[in-house]
Amino acid sequence: MEQDQAKYTLSSDQLQELTARTIGHYEFNAENYRVGTADHDVSQNYEALLESIESEKPFKILDLGCGPGRDLKYFKSLGHSPVGIEGSKTFVEMAAEYSGCEVYLMDLINLDLPDGEYDGIFANATLFHTPRQEIVRVMSQLNNTLKHRGVLFCSNPRGNNEEGFNGERYGCYYDAASWNEICQQAGFEEIRYFYRPDGIPMEQRPWLASVWRKISLDHDKDGVPCEKICK
Repeated sequence: MEQDQAKYTLSSDQLQELTARTIGHYEFNAENYRVGTADHDVSQNYEALLESIESEKPFKILDLGCGPGRDLKYFKSLGHSPVGIEGSKTFVEMAAEYSGCEVYLMDLINLDLPDGEYDGIFANATLFHTPRQEIVRVMSQLNNTLKHRGVLFCSNPRGNNEEGFNGERYGCYYDAASWNEICQQAGFEEIRYFYRPDGIPMEQRPWLASVWRKISLDHDKDGVPCEKICK
């Protein structure tokens, strides 16, 4: 893994370049990802989000980094109202056609989300692509777009806080303590976390999944959290 990027502050141009490089990987491999992930069992992740939402059904759900639309279609099949966001144009087209849902072209560094819109956010294998220096800002924007006591589910590959390119994809690979600190800084309180998939020894499970509830947090106009937390 190339880790030089984590040793200094990334400029705006560098952030755009690494984002474009990562999205380019998914653009080039879109069909392979569609076929390769179509039958992945992520039911444990679905349940972790849905059982934690306190609102009345149907839920309005934001699928952050929706890929080719597998999860959008599942949530819609349950009668919920999912909306997708994706940085790859090819995935946007695939997801919209496959799921019949609204899907918007948007990347993690340049989110533009309405305030208080969603009951839940499903971020499956997505947020780890956000550079460390930007992650609290991005997470705070997700906090803002959730309704009161809304829920964020996220699943990221576990690691020891490495950061950099792995092939053509930029990623940050957090341990549980570091991820918990980031989420709390962005105004979330922990509901639960678990390692997946089941059926193999804990130390061999590659994914750290966690569920978070929004608490009220003051932000500035750029989505950066202020120090005061108001419950």
